[in-house]
Amino acid sequence: MKAFAFARPGLSELYIALLFVARKGNVMPQNFYSQGKDADVVSGATNFASLLLAGAPQYGLNQQQATLFGGLATTLQNKYQQSIEPTTRSPVAVEAKNVAKLAMKKSAVNLAKIILSTPSVTNDQLVALGLMPRRSRSPVPPPTAQPGVDLVSVVGRAVTIHIHDSTTSAKRGKPAGTTAAFVYTFVGANYPADPSLWNFEGSTSKSKFDITFANTLPGGTQVWVCAAWINARQQSGPPSTPITTYLQGGGVSTESELKIAA
Repeated sequence: MKAFAFARPGLSELYIALLFVARKGNVMPQNFYSQGKDADVVSGATNFASLLLAGAPQYGLNQQQATLFGGLATTLQNKYQQSIEPTTRSPVAVEAKNVAKLAMKKSAVNLAKIILSTPSVTNDQLVALGLMPRRSRSPVPPPTAQPGVDLVSVVGRAVTIHIHDSTTSAKRGKPAGTTAAFVYTFVGANYPADPSLWNFEGSTSKSKFDITFANTLPGGTQVWVCAAWINARQQSGPPSTPITTYLQGGGVSTESELKIAA
């Protein structure tokens, strides 16, 4: 078989998000304001406020926003201390701490949205603030397997093929990681190695695909067909082994002799 490869016609492709942030030797799987322990939340709020007050503009914020959050963080720290000190601890003190914590969290969530939407803020800066890094997608590799293509029938100028996963069984459908197949044809005695000389017939997510050749082609014309798997980003893999058949002169459905390129 001649070696060739197709590019997707007319088109030019989970980076796994870091889910854990290390702080003080512990693993923090959430933003600082969503931590389970009050001590961690208070510590995170203090750190967040300190960094914002030191340079709010670099996070897409203004100084007023940083100052307002700094006040909420200070209030939370004071209420938290009062809620754990034996001499001041009481149901009222605990409730005051909870109220201060809720107010801080509401402000932190709003500020975090602004910070995350600021393109210049890096993942390292987010981690330092106690926030989760941005999620980004990992490159999706193109398919690596060749599809199997079988001739089903020829009716006049209409050719029906069966596309399947050649790595398993002729009865199986698409391999994992693929969404459809591109189908190509060539008219002539010998198919070319240059993919630009093949005609793109379309894409299909089904196993059977019908191709209708031009009525101007006489009966007995030799045609070639091949296919290539594509992924969700329409990146194509290696083409199948081209198969060939001959167009029929009449309208009777016949099973054409199938030739597979050597």
